[in-house]
Amino acid sequence: MILRKAKSTDVAKLYKLEQELFSVENFPLSKSSLKYHQHNNLMYVAEIDEAIAAYVLILIKRKNAKLYSIGVSKKFRKNQIALKLLEIIFEELLRLEFKQVILEVRTDNQAAIALYSQLGFVVKRVLESFYLDGCDAYLMQKEF
Repeated sequence: MILRKAKSTDVAKLYKLEQELFSVENFPLSKSSLKYHQHNNLMYVAEIDEAIAAYVLILIKRKNAKLYSIGVSKKFRKNQIALKLLEIIFEELLRLEFKQVILEVRTDNQAAIALYSQLGFVVKRVLESFYLDGCDAYLMQKEF
């Protein structure tokens, strides 16, 4: 497995992965959005046998960092890829002198909540009806 920054040539594969993972209620990214974020924010991928197995996207705005999206292909789950991607992105955020990172997560996504809690994220508040299907979200924050 290779962990690296996303390249413009990854956009088509990232879009395919995005379609596999996220229904419309969960705000999947378009090809143009992926291209924009690859160029303007922090995006890392996990590559296995020339396939994009996973990615993580951090939005950067001045001194704020937001974990916007993370996704692992269903066929590559249970290999701690998400954990490895988050560890590398946290190292990058520390190097860039960020003090914290925030995220929103569905309140019914227990696996993600457990992972984020394990990594030091704490729930700051509930965002009611955050997703298009009416599901609430937790706003979580991690201090560095």
